[in-house]
Amino acid sequence: MVDGRRVLITGISGQLAGMVAGALEARDDILEIVGIDVREPQHDLRRTEFVRADLRNPLVARVLEAAAIDTVVHLSITSQPRAAGGRSQMKEHNVIGTMQLMAACQAAPSLRRVVLKSTGAVYGSSHTDPALFREDATPEVAPRQGFGRDASEAEGYVRMLGRRRPEVDVSILRLSNLVGPRVDSAFQSFFSLPVQPSVAGFDPRLQFCHEEDAVAVLAEVAGGDRAGTYNVAGSGVLYLSQAIRKSGRLPVAVPLPFVSAVAGVLRRAGRADVAPDQLRMLQFGRVMDTTKLRQELGYRPRYTTREAFEDFLERRRIRGMIDSEDVVRWERELYDFLQRKGQERFLEAQRAEQEGRA
Repeated sequence: MVDGRRVLITGISGQLAGMVAGALEARDDILEIVGIDVREPQHDLRRTEFVRADLRNPLVARVLEAAAIDTVVHLSITSQPRAAGGRSQMKEHNVIGTMQLMAACQAAPSLRRVVLKSTGAVYGSSHTDPALFREDATPEVAPRQGFGRDASEAEGYVRMLGRRRPEVDVSILRLSNLVGPRVDSAFQSFFSLPVQPSVAGFDPRLQFCHEEDAVAVLAEVAGGDRAGTYNVAGSGVLYLSQAIRKSGRLPVAVPLPFVSAVAGVLRRAGRADVAPDQLRMLQFGRVMDTTKLRQELGYRPRYTTREAFEDFLERRRIRGMIDSEDVVRWERELYDFLQRKGQERFLEAQRAEQEGRA
């Protein structure tokens, strides 16, 4: 491990960036932390110096040089169009901002490490998906637009830097759906709705990463010496129907042709900041293989997917319209009813067959 590391964190006003900065402040081997953003952070940070700067501003290169930054942690990739000021602003920030940042990094003589917070959305969501996406997987249906496309392009710029400057270690962390008490995400707004829409006929597998695990992995990689691409998620999966039952929300199955229209209404009303390209997750889901995270990076997430989602519901104080015990009881009664009716039909068919033979 390198002693006396000097770290620059992008998007420092965001909750996740603030928590990563706090985790790095607690480490003795981190000498200096500089956070850049266009908005001033509201976090309780003691050793992090804030610099107001846009990633697209060439002056970022001077910040890297003046502070002798050796580690850049790029956390300002956003998945929420409304929060970014619209889809065009979101793409400008995610893609052009990353391109300009990597150009600044290429000219920084002291730089030795770049860490990118990416996303599992780079794998897309499709009916042809494998059961588990490994880091070297190439999706048959890659994302052509939206957040997944932005993240893929951002990863490309980071890898290009690694090829041009082989002495710089590049680490890419692909996080699954982020949940927790403090970090806002598209799924947080989705599960805060009073009723829970789903795509009729589909029950996708979902995977979650707790914010505490995300912070721990990002801080460990930023202060460590590991390079490479890693999937980051809690073990196990939750089906969307299970997540809806746990949240105690009323499920509403929306026919596929009307899904985009319903999402548009929710987005315009400010109730859920879910981009059109993210709707495929509600149809096909996505699950990543985290073997490399555990075996090579040596990190085992504290929260499973189920535990991360349950902690999110509890600490966000998301209370269902229906008690979860009632949901379980109603499902059991429905199952018993269907089983009884099925048995009755079977016996009736047998009697009819016997009467026909007589």
